[in-house]
Amino acid sequence: MVPRQTSHDLRNESRFEVLHALFTLGPSTRQELTRHTGLSPATVATLVNEFLAAGVLRIATVERRTVGRPYERLSIDPDRGRIVGVDVAETYVDATVFDLKLGPLGNSAITLDEHKNDPAYVVDGIVTATQNALATVDADPAELIGVGVSMPGQVQPDSGVSVFAPNWQWHDVRIEELLENRLGISVYVDNPLKAITLAEMWFGVGRVTDTMAVVNLGTGVGAGLAIEGTLIRGATNNAGEWGHTLLQLDGRECRCGRRGCVEAYLGVHGLEMTLAEIDPDHPALQQLLQPGFIDAVAEGLAAGDAAVAELVDRTAHYLAAALGDLVNLLNVSYLTLTGWTTAAIGQWLIPAVHRELPGHVLPGSLPGLVVEASAVPGNPVALGMAAFTLEQYLGKLGVPGPASALRPRRQGVSGSGQDRASTGR
Repeated sequence: MVPRQTSHDLRNESRFEVLHALFTLGPSTRQELTRHTGLSPATVATLVNEFLAAGVLRIATVERRTVGRPYERLSIDPDRGRIVGVDVAETYVDATVFDLKLGPLGNSAITLDEHKNDPAYVVDGIVTATQNALATVDADPAELIGVGVSMPGQVQPDSGVSVFAPNWQWHDVRIEELLENRLGISVYVDNPLKAITLAEMWFGVGRVTDTMAVVNLGTGVGAGLAIEGTLIRGATNNAGEWGHTLLQLDGRECRCGRRGCVEAYLGVHGLEMTLAEIDPDHPALQQLLQPGFIDAVAEGLAAGDAAVAELVDRTAHYLAAALGDLVNLLNVSYLTLTGWTTAAIGQWLIPAVHRELPGHVLPGSLPGLVVEASAVPGNPVALGMAAFTLEQYLGKLGVPGPASALRPRRQGVSGSGQDRASTGR
């Protein structure tokens, strides 16, 4: 059953609409915010006054007309607070400190041993990377609004629980509580697919379209989805697990327990298996860690290695088929590829996908279809998590001070199918 929206939910939606408009438009008048959001002038005026009182907005300029009253251009005050966005994967933790305008200030990354998955080990890595990132900018703890942490696998943001992480064999780990106890600040957890999609909606391809699939390629693979400006979460925040849809009936065993999943062919371990089929003695297969393998593949491609060139061709064939299913099902017009595998070999992989894709997409969905690498600067997962954390802060405006209380639990994530307060619109 879908919970009915309360007046509190609607007010939070409106706050987020005004905030996103300011990110999109830059310094804006109240009238421009009204036109862009479609909210009433009275609602915009009330929210602007609320933001000004809380120090979230400042008056950037006062412009005088030839007749009538002068009008104010408003902008987000970047110095109102600091946010940390944290990208946690099976092989690393990457933490970035942002100002309130989501401009990056400092960063720290550490390597995780992909063969170790105890929650205490991962929490130690997150805490270390977060503290190191804060140290790079000498941030005052009182300025810290919150920390947003992306966790691989299935996450329930409303309860702060990592429900299932197949590559770590995690089940029902109360990760948010563990981190808040260690960091002493409000923590928000979510899934990386949701984070990268919000980052694209605000700072990437969302500037030209409101319907997209954001495809992440790394240890695991998945697709973040936005349809007509709404971030798709699903009934339990698990929408986008495209990596665990079927590519090959009775195919390779996937770490989720099924056979033939997309991830078994397009995750890094899948690429290793494909190269082993092509050349079992290839030196790239001697790399002990996944980032080392992908780096060796990129080096081989740059040097004209025939075996890794064949690896890219086969991978493009698998990827085009799996992307074709996404397009045929959802009729998205933009496919944006991101993740560390894309960063390393995308310049070879994406052109090969372009050649393959017409054979997998229905003719009516092919015109205007764009497949490209993400142009979001920096780490899009960390950026998206910072945006989610800013949303949480806006939802509790009126609380005296950014660190004075833990955030209220989000409403409507687990049961609503879509969390409209996180639409990115």
